[in-house]
Amino acid sequence: MKKTANFFVHFRLAAAFLLAGLFAQGGLQAQSKWQVDKAHSTVKFSVQHLVISEVEGSFRTFDGSIVSKNDDFTDAVIDFSVDVNSINTDNEMRDNHLKGDDFFNAAKFPKMTFKSKSFKKVSGNKYELVGDLTIRDVTKTVKFDVTYGGTAKDPYGNIKAGFKASAVINRFDYGLKWNALTEAGGAVVGNEVNVSLKLEFNKVQ
Repeated sequence: MKKTANFFVHFRLAAAFLLAGLFAQGGLQAQSKWQVDKAHSTVKFSVQHLVISEVEGSFRTFDGSIVSKNDDFTDAVIDFSVDVNSINTDNEMRDNHLKGDDFFNAAKFPKMTFKSKSFKKVSGNKYELVGDLTIRDVTKTVKFDVTYGGTAKDPYGNIKAGFKASAVINRFDYGLKWNALTEAGGAVVGNEVNVSLKLEFNKVQ
């Protein structure tokens, strides 16, 4: 029994030294978590109107987080959600139409969500973000082009990270299929939607 007890004591000591060595060498790194700073972030979109111009809009309410071990975020896991009812195109009638079943059906599907699959550096500060975007009850894989702006400490000692991300999605893929034609036969609302996010994240202390 004494030999068995001594074995476990030595085993625990060896394991503790091994873990300490791994941490010292960077073999095991603590994960850092980041939360979106809503006061310094925007979620916007634009879509073609009458073929000749574009209408822009935004979502005022959203949330997002990043979990990463690497300082350059190359292993980042990203979750993001948007409150569909917060849509704003500076036109109340249009906003109410967008919230209805012709488009988002916000009453039944109040949130859009995004969950990352990969976040890879392309070159320099350019990244490729791939993940599942869910709108209404439809989930599709989407690729975002991302520019990483770097990190900085604000005057209050908070560590910040900045990103710009853009993607083009087809609204028809997600069941947002309302359409009408102009006299010339063009679509009143385009199928492709340009999504643009400018996001600042706070490092969770």
